[in-house]
Amino acid sequence: MQVPIRGVELFVRRIGEGPSTVVLHGGPGADHEYLRPGFDALAHGRELVYYDQRGGGRSSVARGVPVGWREQVADLDALREHWGLERLTLAGYSWGGLLALLYALEHPGRVGRLALVSPAPTWRAARERFEAVFARRNLAPGLQEERRRLRESGLRERDPAAFQQRLFELSVAPYFFDPSRARELTPFRITGRTQQEVWQSLGDFDLRPRLPELRGLPALVVHGEEDPIPIEAARATAELIGARFEAFPQCGHVPYVEALEEFRDAVGGFL
Repeated sequence: MQVPIRGVELFVRRIGEGPSTVVLHGGPGADHEYLRPGFDALAHGRELVYYDQRGGGRSSVARGVPVGWREQVADLDALREHWGLERLTLAGYSWGGLLALLYALEHPGRVGRLALVSPAPTWRAARERFEAVFARRNLAPGLQEERRRLRESGLRERDPAAFQQRLFELSVAPYFFDPSRARELTPFRITGRTQQEVWQSLGDFDLRPRLPELRGLPALVVHGEEDPIPIEAARATAELIGARFEAFPQCGHVPYVEALEEFRDAVGGFL
């Protein structure tokens, strides 16, 4: 359904029955669909509430509408009020994990439980390290050879849909420990303007001095050992907020694909 909030309409999808967990997708500028079907494994004994954040997916906005991090936090709190919830249980993936932390810091007392899955770094320098690792993986000779073969295959003309699917797989392969499993990720697109504006709005961010304010909040951080986002950054975030930390071996940035059983047990059990 489309929910009117603060002058925009946000697309919301509910799956399962029971106490609600709000799922925050990554990006920024993506949508919730690429979390499925993997995240749906958490919808046992609870309701998962997905929504497309403003400026992405089916929550598109006009170019002049602001989409920075403060707007994203305010939207989430407006949704909380709309749903009549005193506190939110949040499961944030990648950028959605950072959004969950920003929300908890801006609205102390309005989060009851916090699960961070492959969270984006909480300070700028760690994000820059991620970008460097991703760029290096993206230029790996094997991946470059796969792209060359695709360009020369004639698939673009024979089967445009299959060509686009393979192009997507090669674009996200650096996120995976096993690049062949990129084919299991639901394709998605990023709205570039939203992505750029969110990161610009954060500037030279560093949440570490404030993160200890969240100690006492039940929290879990899970992270793949082969994630291009440095595992040290996720571990530091967990330590600062007093969260339990679990590392998944032979897993990259997408544990709900590469480590589905461990993901379901750890995150589902915590929730």
